Amino acid sequence: MEPAGDAAARLAFGPVGRGLIAASKAGAMIGGTIFVGLVAMSIVSITGRKLFSMPVPGDVELLQLFAAIASSTFFAWCHLVGGDVKVDFFTQRLRPSLVQWLDAAGSLLIGCFGALIAWRTGAGALTVKAAGEETMILGLPQWWGPALMVPGFVLLALVGFYMAGRHLSAAIAAGEAGPGRSAPNDDGQGGT
Repeated sequence: MEPAGDAAARLAFGPVGRGLIAASKAGAMIGGTIFVGLVAMSIVSITGRKLFSMPVPGDVELLQLFAAIASSTFFAWCHLVGGDVKVDFFTQRLRPSLVQWLDAAGSLLIGCFGALIAWRTGAGALTVKAAGEETMILGLPQWWGPALMVPGFVLLALVGFYMAGRHLSAAIAAGEAGPGRSAPNDDGQGGT
């Protein structure tokens, strides 16, 4: 799945957008790889527990730590490709420019949410680090989990703000087109 559907639309994202696409896709791939590793570890642990009474030590700790990290890596890609939940039922009959304004507001809120969660997750990681908390079985520092979630939330904030700008530009362009005129495409040329 690519943003806006095809390679030509992806090129219209510009260098910043293409950088966000690459970073978001890489984050999602890393998160997916982590989840595949967690599934493999769970299978080995469950099989070892049932057949040999030898589970993977700290399997639940590892699952909790890495599932949280992996989950945080998907949000930016999901928003970039429009995979987040939208209620199109209410907007399907609205003017395209108004839909773009609403999408801009939604993306701005996503950006603010990502920034807030990144900030508070980072602050929480520092607090846990200062307390020196460790996991019960493996003795891993508990601050690693929240600290490694921060980059995913920062990327979500950047994508949200970027998409808000794209939707805002599209809303302004659609509003300026007026009756009988077409709005410019992403490349600045008149549309049909």
